[in-house]
Amino acid sequence: MKTTVAIKGAEFHAYHGYYEVERKTGNTFIIDAEVELKTFDSSDDNIGDTVNYEKLFKICESEMDKTQKLLETVVFNIITRFKDEFSNVTGGKVKMEKIGPQLGGKVAKAVVEMEF
Repeated sequence: MKTTVAIKGAEFHAYHGYYEVERKTGNTFIIDAEVELKTFDSSDDNIGDTVNYEKLFKICESEMDKTQKLLETVVFNIITRFKDEFSNVTGGKVKMEKIGPQLGGKVAKAVVEMEF
């Protein structure tokens, strides 16, 4: 049985961006993050049998606090931590949306997504 644990629509104000002004003023970012479990047995209703979605959020929050020039770097760091910190996962996906990027025209969002 395939089991996925996810957070959707986690909103952060952070200071990522290639240009210095982006790193000074910041922007709104939305993250969807998920992991797929190797196995799940709920017979004893133990949170240790799954991935606590609060931990997914805390990893995202921690990486969003570290200013980076590239959104790809932030997403890569999050997904690497998922792989390193959760022994009970076989895959995962992280999507980051930068809301209203300053590109000289109207753009709703820029998006970076990675999965393993």
